[in-house]
Amino acid sequence: MDLDLVFLGTAGSTPTARRAPAGLLVRRGGDKLLIDCAEGTQRQLMRSTIGLLELREVFLTHYHADHYLGLPGMLKTFALRGRELPITIYGPPGLVDLFSALRRIFGRLTYDYELVELHSGDVLGREDYRIVTFNVTHGVPALGYGIVEDPRPGRFDVGAADALGVPAGPERGRLQAGEAIQLPDGKVVNPEDVLGPARPGRKVLVTGDTAPSLSFVELAAGADLLVHEATFCEDERDRARETQHSTAKEAAQVAATAGVRMLALTHLSARYFGPEVAKEARAVFPATVVPRDFDVIELPYLERGAPHLVKAGAAEEREVSSRIP
Repeated sequence: MDLDLVFLGTAGSTPTARRAPAGLLVRRGGDKLLIDCAEGTQRQLMRSTIGLLELREVFLTHYHADHYLGLPGMLKTFALRGRELPITIYGPPGLVDLFSALRRIFGRLTYDYELVELHSGDVLGREDYRIVTFNVTHGVPALGYGIVEDPRPGRFDVGAADALGVPAGPERGRLQAGEAIQLPDGKVVNPEDVLGPARPGRKVLVTGDTAPSLSFVELAAGADLLVHEATFCEDERDRARETQHSTAKEAAQVAATAGVRMLALTHLSARYFGPEVAKEARAVFPATVVPRDFDVIELPYLERGAPHLVKAGAAEEREVSSRIP
C-alpha cells in the first residue's frame, strides 16, 4: 500500500514567490486526505501533476485564514463543475460557526457537504488505519492529525506451511489473513503456526500551527514522519513565543524526544529561505528535511527502507525546470 505526502503549500501566513500557504495532501492507496486549504490550494493542485481531485475529505487544523481561506473557492469550483459526490469537512470546535459565514461566499452547491467537529483524542476508523486527533498549542481551538496504520500480519513462512501439509492455494491466504484452517486429515493449523511476528504499520503526524509541546509525544513515539511547523528560527524566538509558533530547533527537540524516523519542517516565515531552517534543526535532529512546494515524501514500510524526500515530486515539468540550479 503506497503512502506519501504532497506538500502543496509550505509558507507561513504570508505567501512568497516560491511558497504558498498551508496545504498538505496525504495519499494512501485510493484515499486522498487534504489537510488545510489555504489561499490558492486549488491552483496548487492544478499546477501539480495531481490535478484538482474530487476530494472526499478535508481536515482543517484551525481557523486562522492562512489555513482555510482557499476552501470556499474550491467548494465553489467543484459546484461549477457539476460535482455530485458529497464531501466531509473536519475541524476543531467552531467549524459550524465558520461555515455559517462562509456560505455567503460559496453560495448554493450542487452536492452535499457534512461538517464534523472533532476534539483531541477522537478517532476516525478506516478499513486498516485510523485518523487520530491530538491537541496542539496555538491560542485558538486547534488540532493535529495522526494517520496510524494497523499492525500487519507477520511474514508467511512457506517452509513451515509445507512441513505442516498446508496446500498451496486459498488455505494459505486464509492463514495470512489471520484465520485458522482445518486440513483434510482433521488437523487444525493456526495463523501463528506459519506467520512470523506482526509487522508494524506506518504512522504520520501533522501538527499544523503550534508552540513547542510534548503533549503528543506519546502518540508520536516512533512515528515514520512528523510534519511540524517551524515558522521561525532561534533568532526570532521571542516572536515565536508571542505568536505561539515554534522555532526549527524546538521542533527538532520534539522530534528527538519522540524518536521519529524523519522530521519535515513547514510553515516557514517569509524571512527564511529554507537552508537556514534545516541547518538549525539538523544540529539537534539530523533526519530533518525542509520541503518546498510540490515536494513529496514517500513512506515505505519499515522493512523496505527509510522515508525519503522526492524534490519536485509532484511538480509539472516547467516547475521542475525552474528549480534546477
